[in-house]
Amino acid sequence: MSGCCQQHNHNHEHAHDNPKKTAQGLRDLPSQQVAGDAVQTPIRIMQMDCPTEERLIRTRLEDTAGVMAMSFNLMQRELLVVHQPHALDAILAAIKSLGFDPQTAEADKAVSGVGQQENRLSFGWKLPVAALLAIASEIIHWAEWPWVLSALLAILAVALSGLGTYRKGMIALRNFQLNINALMTIAVSCALLIGQWPEAAMVMVLFSIAELLEAKSLDRARHAVGNLLQMVPQTAWVKQVDGGWVEWPVGQVDKGDLVRVRPGEQIPLDGTVIKGYSTVNQAPITGESMPVDKRQGDGLYAGTINQSGLLEFKVDTPAENSTLARIIRVVEQAQASKAPLQRFVDQFAKYYTPVVCLLALLLAVFMPLVLGTAWLEAIYMALVLLVIACPCALVISTPVTLVSGLTAAARHGVLVKGAAYLEKARKLRWLALDKTGTITQGKPVQTDMMFMTENVSVARDAENRVGTSLDETGVRTLAASLASLSDHPVSMAVAQAVRKDGLPFHAVDDFQALAGRGVQGVINAVEYILESPRHALDKGLLNAVVTQAIHTYESQGKTVVILRSLNQVLAVFAVADTIKPGSRQAIKMLHAQGVKTIILSGDNQQTVQAIASQVGINRALGQQMPENKLDAIGELQKSGMAGMVGDGINDAPALARSDIGFAMGVMGTDTAIETADVALMDDDLRKIPRFIELSRATYRVLVQNIVLALGIKLVFLVLTLAGMGTMWMAVFSDMGASLLVVLNGLRLLSFKATY
Repeated sequence: MSGCCQQHNHNHEHAHDNPKKTAQGLRDLPSQQVAGDAVQTPIRIMQMDCPTEERLIRTRLEDTAGVMAMSFNLMQRELLVVHQPHALDAILAAIKSLGFDPQTAEADKAVSGVGQQENRLSFGWKLPVAALLAIASEIIHWAEWPWVLSALLAILAVALSGLGTYRKGMIALRNFQLNINALMTIAVSCALLIGQWPEAAMVMVLFSIAELLEAKSLDRARHAVGNLLQMVPQTAWVKQVDGGWVEWPVGQVDKGDLVRVRPGEQIPLDGTVIKGYSTVNQAPITGESMPVDKRQGDGLYAGTINQSGLLEFKVDTPAENSTLARIIRVVEQAQASKAPLQRFVDQFAKYYTPVVCLLALLLAVFMPLVLGTAWLEAIYMALVLLVIACPCALVISTPVTLVSGLTAAARHGVLVKGAAYLEKARKLRWLALDKTGTITQGKPVQTDMMFMTENVSVARDAENRVGTSLDETGVRTLAASLASLSDHPVSMAVAQAVRKDGLPFHAVDDFQALAGRGVQGVINAVEYILESPRHALDKGLLNAVVTQAIHTYESQGKTVVILRSLNQVLAVFAVADTIKPGSRQAIKMLHAQGVKTIILSGDNQQTVQAIASQVGINRALGQQMPENKLDAIGELQKSGMAGMVGDGINDAPALARSDIGFAMGVMGTDTAIETADVALMDDDLRKIPRFIELSRATYRVLVQNIVLALGIKLVFLVLTLAGMGTMWMAVFSDMGASLLVVLNGLRLLSFKATY
């Protein structure tokens, strides 16, 4: 990989400076989409993978007519240019003039990724031969044999291993850029001129070897997310009109087609089960450790593994728009955004190189004129400083670490929309949570029933005719028969409880929905009412026992309805939205991390407080309208960074106001991926404290890399000024530090949460 010597001022339009704006940023627009009177074109440049190339390209294109804006994604080697329609040829020609090989989206499809990597940096037989020649030159010099032979071997070694560096260095110098290629060109050329033949050869060979190793290490980080696509089969068994099954490429399968997947096979496309039952390993998408049961009506993700049964499903979306493909696109876009620490490093690097280069120049002139040092000795020390002057390790340390962290988050089922969110999650002090669908399941169920045994065992109508037997089962079926005709969530919960037990429903005559109250109808000639308790209270039908039961249930955060005839209460039913299995553990984990929690819900205060008590949440605010939630987030932010967890739609104002907005992905994956800062792909709140742990681990690695990069440079800088530095040391300090920070950053790919 080419070194990184110049800070790169990010997009002219600063599309990524605020990650919350990326949903409307440049990268989210498709190729060649018209934006006003301009178009934008993504261009793949395989030789561009760090700020040294970006700076060259940016400087060159700024003077190209028709170019309006640029956005660089170095980790994916992609340049997005907003330009006038007629300017594309001139843009491509300008990039080629810098020695690069630009590929538009159409041309890029015709070239495989492997081939591109081989073309980007490949020495073949030249590098081993150059290494042997450099060693031979060193041996001849050490043995004090004819210097001409040592010089000839050294020049050959430099030519075999360094022509690419020289070519890029000269391009940089012509464009007034001091990058590692320019600095190595100057340093090696001057070393040859002052007679340091073996050292010049060995330095160029070592630089090329380190460059090759670093490029391969970076490729691992670059392709970590994209490699997920290898889990998706390239073909699918598709049902034909005649009922037969034919194996088609996944790219030819359309929405609505029927696909079959056998036990042990990977699911090729997103879809909905229409036949069969099985368990599916969804870890590649959601990060769930346990397989999930799938039956008719359940959704399937491409890339997951069918474990036990034959499934037939209807395709919901083409392969290029699958959930896995969208995850990869989102993470790749997040790689182009910058975290605050990365912006600081880039700003530091902007001044570091000129300062050290100026110091080298002063050293070469000052020491002979003032201290009387020999000119060749002073020039040699200056050349060592020139190699040290490149902040490659420092600049590359942050994007590699952040990309590895973003990839690790995706593998754990946490989709992060920007590197800034990964870095700052460690500073969260408050987390606000919506109640329904976030802490709770979002599906009310019947939790309690109290049968009024002291009442008569039969119900009578107004004319004292005997109706249905009123044992407990009879009362349940009466209530469920009425409830089954209503679409209210509470009624549906009462009906579902009976339906699960396989009990029969009664025919209901004269059914009526009572606005704001409940429902009523006639069953077996007797009129029954399923309603809110307050209406029965107004009629004086609630005795002390019923009143106490209602109070007890409501204090537990449950919703209460009663079943009554015209003159007596027959049963009391309690319905509640149950707590998700992992909610209590998630809150406990957050508190252990020093994050305080609060519920912001539109439900009544009593219910919200009851849920908060059950889960262990610090505070609870009920009856919160969207504007109230917005204000509450603002108040929390006065005491620290605040996040918000919601569904991404109803809580949109609060999610936007929060420092980090978390959305649940299962109930609306498309919406969550598009609108949230962070999406939890399996709706498990425990992913949030794990994400915070990953954020803290990422920050630790960032700091370690910065300390390593600067520390190693500082040590060799001091050694050079003390007269003990050599060009070999300078190369090791530059490329060695680069390799160290890259490998250290890659450790995050194997991140495992401690919770």
